[in-house]
Amino acid sequence: MALSIKMEFRQSQSLVMTPQLQQAIKLLQLSNLELSEYVDAELERNPLLERTERSENQLGEQGPQDDRPGDGSAQAIDKKENPAPSETENSNANGEDAPDSFTDLSSENSQQERVSDLDTDYDNVYPDAGPLAPSAGLDGGWQQTGSGGGRGFESGENNLEAYVADQVSLRAHLQQQLHLAMTDPVRLIIGQNLIDMIDDGGYLRGDLEELAQRLGASQELVMDTLQTVQNFEPSGVFARNIGECLALQLADQGDLTDLMKALCDNIDLLGTHKINELKRAVGVQMDELTEMIAHIRQLDPKPGHQFDQAMVQPVVPDVFVRQLGNGGWHVELNSETLPRILVNRTYYATVAKGARSSEDKTYLSDCLNTANWLTKSLDQRARTILKVGQEVVRQQDAFFAHGIEHLRPLNLKTVADAIEMHESTVSRVTSNKYIGTPRGIFELKYFFTSAISSSDNGEAYSSESVRYKIKQLIDAELVTKILSDDKIVALLREDGVDIARRTVAKYREALHIPSSVQRRRQKKMALVG
Repeated sequence: MALSIKMEFRQSQSLVMTPQLQQAIKLLQLSNLELSEYVDAELERNPLLERTERSENQLGEQGPQDDRPGDGSAQAIDKKENPAPSETENSNANGEDAPDSFTDLSSENSQQERVSDLDTDYDNVYPDAGPLAPSAGLDGGWQQTGSGGGRGFESGENNLEAYVADQVSLRAHLQQQLHLAMTDPVRLIIGQNLIDMIDDGGYLRGDLEELAQRLGASQELVMDTLQTVQNFEPSGVFARNIGECLALQLADQGDLTDLMKALCDNIDLLGTHKINELKRAVGVQMDELTEMIAHIRQLDPKPGHQFDQAMVQPVVPDVFVRQLGNGGWHVELNSETLPRILVNRTYYATVAKGARSSEDKTYLSDCLNTANWLTKSLDQRARTILKVGQEVVRQQDAFFAHGIEHLRPLNLKTVADAIEMHESTVSRVTSNKYIGTPRGIFELKYFFTSAISSSDNGEAYSSESVRYKIKQLIDAELVTKILSDDKIVALLREDGVDIARRTVAKYREALHIPSSVQRRRQKKMALVG
């Protein structure tokens, strides 16, 4: 068989993930905090990028820029935002001396319209009464803007010093007491190790025998040191279980009688609501047991939580929604979460003139291209979030108007088809993004729920609304009439929801609601208390 060499042309298609495309995809799925960290890193790495806080007057004097995206002007909800790149953008991308490119995804107009509707009661998400507002159709004044304001320090009512408190941690508080209570170096080492073994609740976690072997100390010395540190404040620390924690607090108050110690030793029976067994274990009548339980409930089961209060980062919405006077909804981006960066083309032109070597010119060109792409990626991210948020509000209009019972089943494909994007893009946009509404702050993914069919062939129900119905039924049950899962299924089917018993059990467990047997014990216990 003879071998031959020949040339031929073939045409094929393949998807190439360029670094720029990877960056754009990465920016889509970042939260606002992660985005801020990413932009900070780019500002340090790229000398052509600058952070700016230009005022509206400066923006007006500078005039409109073709590459300044997200101007925040109000537009109709069905208007497509697919601006084509202008000649100015093309020339700027080539590195010519052009005006500075400013990416300020904030709105001049929206700075005057601070959204104050977000300080609402989260219980409004589950309204007990009828609708709060009229239903808004697609022609009911739907609007979108590029940005929305957030509260700042302009009013002067916020005192920054109030947020900068000197908080002492639990371990530091215990160490201070340790050095006052002991002087023996051996006991100090044992006490320090015991402090290292406590958790955030103040409980001692670890094996004392192992600690004694590791330190080369006797178990008697370790136990004696433990008894000493168990007298530290807050009362109840260094306990090995909840019964010992409560007993330490009672002893500190001088109320640790033999009966109260028996109650603490059998505290697990109280947790499982086995009152009759607890009464026999303690050896008292019901009236006396009730008084003892009332005393126990006044104690702190996790004394360590008085300390180590980590600063909780508040959730900052990426999108704001507020109701218009005509029944529609106003959707806008939160300008406080959008980075304001400047591509300093003047600096680039100045430095480029002095570049002599090819390495310097290549470096400057790469910095300019990276900066241009970053500004465009940030603009595209903001526009995509706004589009998705706008469509979610459109799809879930009944929820915003009437409450969770009217939450519709919704999937990614429905939103993706409506805004002509891919499902993966919508999935990335809705991850770690939050929307501020008059009913509270929600993650965008909250509005994507599966469908549960109707028993009368009507419109399907959202799984989230069904969970709410289950919670309502259980909250309204009486101690003499606890609803089993089968009974809940029957009641839901009467209400038009076709659901299986295992689904009810799954939703109930997701809501952290115990079984009917446990709920019966809890309600009886509440009557005793």
